[in-house]
Amino acid sequence: MVVDADEEQCQKLCVVLQRHHYRTTALHSLDNLERYIEGSTCQAVILDLDTVPVDNRFLRELKRKNPGVYIVGLSERQFHPELKEAMGTDIYACLGKPVDQDELAYWLRSIYENDADPKSPPGS
Repeated sequence: MVVDADEEQCQKLCVVLQRHHYRTTALHSLDNLERYIEGSTCQAVILDLDTVPVDNRFLRELKRKNPGVYIVGLSERQFHPELKEAMGTDIYACLGKPVDQDELAYWLRSIYENDADPKSPPGS
C-alpha cells in the first residue's frame, strides 16, 4: 500500500515499486486503509508523513489491528517530534524524500526476509 495525498507523487512511487515487481495499491487518504488491508496480503504500508495526517495513536492502532504489516514512513523532514513514540515502536523505517530507490528496495527486501524467516515474530 502506498498512502500519499499527492496523487502524482503516489503514482510515481507505485510505478517504481512495480518495476521492482511489487504489487501496489494507491490510496490518497487514510479513509479506506483498514478496509484495504483486511483480507489482503499486504506486507507493507508506505505512508507519506508530509501529506497524510497521522499521529501516534493512529499508528499504534494500525499496528495493533495488523501486527504483520510493516509501516514505512516517507518525509522531507528528518525529525517528527509529534511521532516520537511511533518512530520507536510502530514505524519500521522512515526514509527521506525524494526517495532513494535502492534504499527503499533494501527495506522492502528486509520486510520480505523477516516474513520468510519462521523464527522472526510477526512485525519484528
